[in-house]
Amino acid sequence: MKKENFIFGIRPVIEAIKSGKEMDRILLQKNLRGESFRELFNLIRDLEIPFQFVPIEKLNRLSKQNHQGVIAYVTDLSYQKIEDILPLLYEQGRVPLILLLDGITDVRNMGAIARTAECAGVDAIVIPLKGSAMINSEAIKTSAGALYKIPVCRTSNPKEAVTLMKESGLQIMAATEKGSRTYLAADFTNPMLLIMGSEGAGISDELLLLCDDHIMIPLAGEIESLNVSVASGVILFEIIRQRNKTDVHS
Repeated sequence: MKKENFIFGIRPVIEAIKSGKEMDRILLQKNLRGESFRELFNLIRDLEIPFQFVPIEKLNRLSKQNHQGVIAYVTDLSYQKIEDILPLLYEQGRVPLILLLDGITDVRNMGAIARTAECAGVDAIVIPLKGSAMINSEAIKTSAGALYKIPVCRTSNPKEAVTLMKESGLQIMAATEKGSRTYLAADFTNPMLLIMGSEGAGISDELLLLCDDHIMIPLAGEIESLNVSVASGVILFEIIRQRNKTDVHS
C-alpha cells in the first residue's frame, strides 16, 4: 500500500476527516476503546464513512508505524449525492442516465466500468457504501481517469436511493441473466437507472423488486455470463444508439 494513499493513527485520521479529506474506507482494530476512538467513531457514523473492524495483525501488515489501531484509505475523489445531481440534470434538459453498481468488489472492474460509462455519457455512478470496491489508485488508473470526470455517489441505503430515483421519474432497469427479455427489446430513450450486479451474487433481491424491467444479454457460447464491465459496455452503447437515433429523427 502506497504511503500517500492512507493515514494512520487516531488523531491524524480525526483531523483529516474534519479538514474535509474524502475517506474511501477506514480499518479499525477490533475491541478498540477510549475517548479518542469514540470521537473518531462518532465522526465515521455521522458522515457515513465506510469502515471495517479487523484484527490487529492485518493493520500491522499494512503499516509498520504506530497506527494506534486505525488506518484510513484516502481518496482525492469528491463524492456527490444523487439527490443533488438529478434536479440539475432535469434543469439542463438532459434525459438522465444513471448507473448503479451493486456488489462490484473488483477494483479493476470498477475502473473499467467507469471508463465505459464516461465514454457513453452516463450522468452519474451510484455505489453502495458497503460491499463495493474501493475507489483507489488502481481503480482510477484502470478508468483512465474517468473516475475524476464522472460524478460518483455513495449511498448507505441503495433501496432508498433507487426509490428516490424512481419517484424522480427514472425507469429502473436491471441487467440480469435471469431477465425476462433481451436488452435489444427494451426502450432506453426515457430517463433511466441501469443496475448492474456482481458476477457472483448478481443484483440483490431487494433492488430487483424495485425494478420496472429485467433485461438480459443473449449468449451463444457455453459460458453463462459476461464479465460485468463488458456487459455494462454492451448495454450502455445500445442505450446511446437508441438515444442518438431518437435525436436524429426529432
